[in-house]
Amino acid sequence: METFGIVVIAVAVVGAVVAALSFVRSGGVYRELGRGGLSLDEPELRKGPAPGSGAWRMEADMELRQLLEAKAARAVARGEEPIDVEIELARLAGQMPVEDPGLRAEVRDLVIASNERRARRGQPLLDVEAEIERRLRDAGSGGF
Repeated sequence: METFGIVVIAVAVVGAVVAALSFVRSGGVYRELGRGGLSLDEPELRKGPAPGSGAWRMEADMELRQLLEAKAARAVARGEEPIDVEIELARLAGQMPVEDPGLRAEVRDLVIASNERRARRGQPLLDVEAEIERRLRDAGSGGF
């Protein structure tokens, strides 16, 4: 039994020394976990222009144009009417209102309901057509 105890202690001590050396030598590996070529939070590893800059917007517009041109090409391949890339770009950029009769009808209903509430409170009524145009314009720019 004495020999067995000595062997167990010797193996434990040697294992502890090897583990300590491995930890010391590989300390850099643990610091690098989660970093590398696929990490998005490392500024020095990001490629391309800074988000929000003019170059970034130009690159985003070029990519959007490529996507729309591919969409138009797929529509032609299916035998459908292709989309007009320029008009779609303008619409997506908020420079052109969306002409959707269903949306216009819903906004008209909202404006009429708003006018009814305003009338009950004794407030002046809104010009329905002007308010519809304003809300559609605001909806195109991201707000409603």
